[in-house]
Amino acid sequence: MTTAPTWDQYMAPSLRVLSDGEVHRARQIVEQAADELSLTPEQREVVIPSGKQQFHNRGLWALSYLARANAVERPSRGQYRITDAGRALLSRHPQEITERDLRSLSEYDGFGRPRRTTNSPALIPVDSDTAPDDAPNLDPVEMIAQGMAQIVDDVSDQLLQRILANEPVFFEQAVLDLLMAMGYGGAEGTATRTALSNDGGIDGIIDQDALGLSRIYVQAKRYSADNAVGREAIQAFVGALAGNQANQGVFITTSRFSRSAVDYADSIGTRVILIDGKRLAKLMIRYGVGVQVKQRLEIIEIDEDFFE
Repeated sequence: MTTAPTWDQYMAPSLRVLSDGEVHRARQIVEQAADELSLTPEQREVVIPSGKQQFHNRGLWALSYLARANAVERPSRGQYRITDAGRALLSRHPQEITERDLRSLSEYDGFGRPRRTTNSPALIPVDSDTAPDDAPNLDPVEMIAQGMAQIVDDVSDQLLQRILANEPVFFEQAVLDLLMAMGYGGAEGTATRTALSNDGGIDGIIDQDALGLSRIYVQAKRYSADNAVGREAIQAFVGALAGNQANQGVFITTSRFSRSAVDYADSIGTRVILIDGKRLAKLMIRYGVGVQVKQRLEIIEIDEDFFE
């Protein structure tokens, strides 16, 4: 799949759609701009973390930036019309308009807020040498999502490093804490770490009910990233499950599983869930085990109903 157009690449096509001087709905503008940009069906199906279509989200951000530059106006909710300033902008940049082009205009200050003028609709360029460099070609929501994903990746790496720096018993307990946080064990269930001297290939047991009628057996292997868990380890765990008359278990490692180990776990009747280091770290973050919330971010937008 070819690279999808960035949000700023929607600005010139959007102004061309509006160049007839008529009022158009936002979705219509974005759809026609996407047609002009020759988006493929696959590119139109891509969604961002919020669940919205990526191309539609980027098109709306383009309209938002154009409105802040006074290149388009909003006569009513969700509707846009080109201004004289927008025509002047399109005339100067008929093929492509970038955020740098907007920032070089006198009506657009260095922080991206438009400076409205009442007498002259035309956009007057300022010295381009004083304009800031182009921002990344992602819309603001995508930049936040990208930043959050980077934070998750960084914390995931730190979690695995901290686990490897501790003793095996620490990891075994952390695994049980995670499974309990995920809801296994129920309201009255318990999690027990087995004695090292007599664990029989089982590192922990989670009772799903107060009477222990339903149990989950756990094996935890604290391995370095380059030391994959092989088929033999899974076979030994399955044998331990059989010895306890159990038919379900969870095998968790800080490293990864070999292909043969995964194939073996998929081929047997005993239900064995494999969780590698990457998935382990993501689950710990999701369920708040070994991490704490430092800051919460809220994304706001205009409440259009308030202004109707």
